[in-house]
Amino acid sequence: MSLLLDDQICFPLYAAARAIQHHYRPLLKALGITYPQYLVLLVLWETDGLSVSGIGGHLHLDSGTLTPLLKRMASAGLVERRRSTADERVVTIHLTEAGRALRARAEAVPAQLTACLAPHAGDLDVVRLKHDLDRLLDVLHRVPRS
Repeated sequence: MSLLLDDQICFPLYAAARAIQHHYRPLLKALGITYPQYLVLLVLWETDGLSVSGIGGHLHLDSGTLTPLLKRMASAGLVERRRSTADERVVTIHLTEAGRALRARAEAVPAQLTACLAPHAGDLDVVRLKHDLDRLLDVLHRVPRS
């Protein structure tokens, strides 16, 4: 296996993730949220009241990464953190009214991003790319870590 940067699969994935977040930044800034907060909101808009570990499962993040993010979102009034009555070790995350209301404003974000990228994407098949990345992610989660 070559150690040339151009031969690595990890680098274009890393660079593309950073670049896409760069394009999201102004769209999300207008909503007053960051990209990681947007991802959490997407999960909660789909299923409100998930545990921290449930959100982490959707986003492939551990609780050590999520907890400070969720605390900032609670301070901003977007979510409420609640201890489970069945098991006080479990914290569930619930949208506040402000968090729910933000959804209407965020609905334009995907179309705005597509409009920004489309003139430069040429024949890039974004649907196929998403499918292939989902498959890659599935494979990576099935491979035992060394």
